[in-house]
Amino acid sequence: MIKYLGSKRTLLDTIEQVVSIIPDARSVVDLFSGTSRVGHHLKGAGYQVFSNDLNTYAYALGTCYVQADLKIFNTIVPKMLTQMNNISPSVGYFTKNFCEDARFFQPQNGAKVDAMRDWLETQNLDWELKAVLLVSLMEAADRVDSTCGLQMAYLKKWANRSFKDLELRMPDLRESPKNRPCKAYQGDALVNSAKISADVAYLDPPYNQHKYLGNYHVWESLVKWDKPEVYGVARKRVDVKERHSSFNRKRQIHDAMRTIVENLDVQHMVVSFNNEGYISKEEMVGILETRGQVSVVEKDFKRYIGSTIGIHSPKGKKVGEVSHVRNKEYLFVVSKDARVHRSLTHTPLSDTGNQQ
Repeated sequence: MIKYLGSKRTLLDTIEQVVSIIPDARSVVDLFSGTSRVGHHLKGAGYQVFSNDLNTYAYALGTCYVQADLKIFNTIVPKMLTQMNNISPSVGYFTKNFCEDARFFQPQNGAKVDAMRDWLETQNLDWELKAVLLVSLMEAADRVDSTCGLQMAYLKKWANRSFKDLELRMPDLRESPKNRPCKAYQGDALVNSAKISADVAYLDPPYNQHKYLGNYHVWESLVKWDKPEVYGVARKRVDVKERHSSFNRKRQIHDAMRTIVENLDVQHMVVSFNNEGYISKEEMVGILETRGQVSVVEKDFKRYIGSTIGIHSPKGKKVGEVSHVRNKEYLFVVSKDARVHRSLTHTPLSDTGNQQ
């Protein structure tokens, strides 16, 4: 999967263990799905998963990794990827903006993206199949990028991986649980929280001012292929300036979280949040305990790689030092069922720190 700030890769086993403790849990809604790494993992563990995200690139990832069934696509997708790998490169919008005006990718790989993406638009594919192919292209580009994992900036010198040839691979699709199809949704979490029902809600909302659309604007443009106007050194989409989320605003995030907690048609919740977030641990417990008893699992982890290289001016001059290189990740487990909290107390969880 693509490199992603806030990825829960190291927490996957812990999240699965927590969900498995919940009696009779068979379905999970992942309301802020991002890369769908958590939904993909829980689907593989046999749960019916419903993913949701507002960004189009995340909707494509959810369609690929949550909704699409391996049994349907395990034959046709490899054939189409072979065909796409053989398309001749052609310089276009992607190459100009992200390889020439900016340096996220080498121009020869940008030309491959342009050609493959233009070809996809001519094929009249249904959304599920198109999403799987788009994810393959996104991940192929991610393997040859020249960034620290964010698309806010690119490296001064080309990363070694950027010299490799872009090559599509089959995404790691999984079979859906029998008679329980999984589904990906695209929409505002404040709206869709009242529309999607499940046994368990997994919530991993944005926690501070950083917008995922701004951090991964290249993927949004790659998937939408709307070729928007761009601005700045990073060649961001203009709608990065225009689209705002309550979860990126300190004065609005508490009310937004309360609304979602009230809206959800679930019996249990697992909430992932960070100690750098706009909602403190104590405040989050106060919001969540309106729906049941709250237990908290804490994990200490290393901050993203960009935090270790210092603070720089737009011209690349180092102007400050980072204050810390480690954070705490909280898993808030919400349930009215006392058995859940007893089990959390007595079950050693993978990759975790303290339980409270």
